[in-house]
Amino acid sequence: MEEMIKLTNGKKTIVRSKIQYEANVAHFKMRGFTPLDEVKKEIKKATIKDISDKVVQLKTKKKKTRKKKWKT
Repeated sequence: MEEMIKLTNGKKTIVRSKIQYEANVAHFKMRGFTPLDEVKKEIKKATIKDISDKVVQLKTKKKKTRKKKWKT
């Protein structure tokens, strides 16, 4: 049986034979697929302090004043 390799583009994971991958490396790279073991998933736990530092306080909107038209 052929050796299989898992490829991912971030969203989708596919399984192809290693022979097919090596024959079409340029095609897979063009489509954004890389071998799964090359992709390192770095998941960082966000703390409340990190989140609160990035929050931007919103300013209140200024009311637009306009002249009223008088009917004469």
